[in-house]
Amino acid sequence: MKRYFAIALCWMVVPALSAKEETKEAKRLESAAFVVNEVLQTPDKGIPQDLLDKAVCVGVVPSELKFAVVVGGDFGRGVLVCRKGGDGPWGAPSLFTVGGASYGLQLGGKATDIVFLVMNSGGARKLLQSGVKLGVDASAAAGPVGRSAEGATDVQLHAEILSYSRSRGLFAGISLNGAVIKQDDEGNHRLYGKWVVPEDILIAGTVDPPPAAKALDDTLTKYSPRGGSAFPKIAGSSEK
Repeated sequence: MKRYFAIALCWMVVPALSAKEETKEAKRLESAAFVVNEVLQTPDKGIPQDLLDKAVCVGVVPSELKFAVVVGGDFGRGVLVCRKGGDGPWGAPSLFTVGGASYGLQLGGKATDIVFLVMNSGGARKLLQSGVKLGVDASAAAGPVGRSAEGATDVQLHAEILSYSRSRGLFAGISLNGAVIKQDDEGNHRLYGKWVVPEDILIAGTVDPPPAAKALDDTLTKYSPRGGSAFPKIAGSSEK
């Protein structure tokens, strides 16, 4: 009798744990939507509109106060959203982790939000690798701030990824060179309830956004409904 009771208890606990994980991933999306709205509603002191409209993807790492005490190299967990086809409506999100000594030292123990723009298809595809090191595998630079990117440097204008930080109300470009970004396959599995391929989510656009992503997609659409540039088709790919 005790054995049957234990089995029944396990069946009750497993769904509860699963629901908790789903809530955690949904919370990440909710936090990302909040950060994007906070950053983009102040164009004079935020991301230049012309750069946002050229971007094919937007990545967000909402602040986590545990950054300073994380063990194992992961300093944050973020969300990446791309325009479908590179120039269509905003699509489904793919979760990722970011770590690296340089990234950690810059953040310290402060609650810091990170936002970055992926400016072309090459940068988007590089983020699909098992671990891409910014500044080495993908060109990256601190993004210019203001209503227009007119004063951007040549390095900024040619970077595949432009990054920004917001800490204690202050917003500025920040260099993430040395940071390592990895797709969070486990997080995506919990979010979608099945194993999904990041390339299908971000590049092919064949994965439907989960309900939890609506606020983030709506926020991005509000500030930049159109833009980007079409992803080139690759022979043998699954893109449609």
